[in-house]
Amino acid sequence: MRRRSVLRLGTAALAAPAVLALPTGTARAAGLAIRGVDLSSLPKGEDKGAVFRYADGTRGDAVRILREAGANWARIKVWVDAADGYHGKPHLLAMARRIQDQGMRLLVDFHYSDTWADPGKQFKPAAWNSLTGAALEAALAEHTADILGSLARQGTPAAMAQIGNEINGGMLWPDGRSTDWGRLAGLLNAGVAAARSASPGIRIALHLAEGGDNGGTRWWFDNAVARGVSFDVIALSFYGYWHGTLAELRTNLHDAASRYGRDVLVAETAYPFRLGSKDSHPDIIAEPSQLVPGYPATPQGQAAWMRDIGEVVASVPGGRGLGIFYWEPAWTAVPGNGWDETDPSSGNGWENQALFDYDDRALPAMWWP
Repeated sequence: MRRRSVLRLGTAALAAPAVLALPTGTARAAGLAIRGVDLSSLPKGEDKGAVFRYADGTRGDAVRILREAGANWARIKVWVDAADGYHGKPHLLAMARRIQDQGMRLLVDFHYSDTWADPGKQFKPAAWNSLTGAALEAALAEHTADILGSLARQGTPAAMAQIGNEINGGMLWPDGRSTDWGRLAGLLNAGVAAARSASPGIRIALHLAEGGDNGGTRWWFDNAVARGVSFDVIALSFYGYWHGTLAELRTNLHDAASRYGRDVLVAETAYPFRLGSKDSHPDIIAEPSQLVPGYPATPQGQAAWMRDIGEVVASVPGGRGLGIFYWEPAWTAVPGNGWDETDPSSGNGWENQALFDYDDRALPAMWWP
């Protein structure tokens, strides 16, 4: 995710301290095996001075606060060679240790780029710019195996990997555009094979945006299946202010699980707890007209969104609705931790959709049952 115009696996819950007593308005998503949080920005935020607090104001570790609120998975993106030095193997390995120490499981989100990859852009890493065909597939496979193999050797193996991020239009453009499914399938299968070899038992997710678009989901996965692409999980982004209604998400999740015989997952969602930016950078969702009807930009509205999308995912027949990842709940407004990795002065457009308020306190929407 990066927009400006923009398993059945689980762990036993840790005992929650008194400060984490379930508050009024808490999000509820009964029956979800994956209660996830994307913490990709956390290392940089902490390095720049980010502070995180329990609801009572007590300062704490963000990973632990989220875990004690019920999160049991974390998702971390990987870039190949980012300009700011983050989102690569060293930070992933360090985060994997923290995640495992909290009894959580790890989803690795491969972007196969030096920067944000999403439906509007899938730029090759600079080091791969001259590569095509089998050479590009080999580079993708080597990178995938290096990341997942390093995690396994460290004793913190990933439980799931996304081979690409929001790849509706393909990946590694121009080679892997979805207008050329032969080449796209070759790249996907190279990544899948490398992941399964480097980290035996890992589950493979293929991730699209536009989670309310059933026709688009069918078109994409029909092509993937027809070309023998191997995968275990259908992962979809769903932001209610961009991707349709919850009813459309429900229809798409139910249909995809049935049509392809795979588990389904909402790999990204979020909602604002307020309007009004904390820093000088405009927020992505900044106006009342952008909100989903029935969900005000309040802590209660944010919690209601998480409750209701959780109920949609839990409704998928046969237990195939695995769960949800909340996108970047700890990306608060800290100078130096902005959108543009090439510009240290860039601001954050996301702080009003974090799960920590402008006083750094945990919000009700982070609590899972």
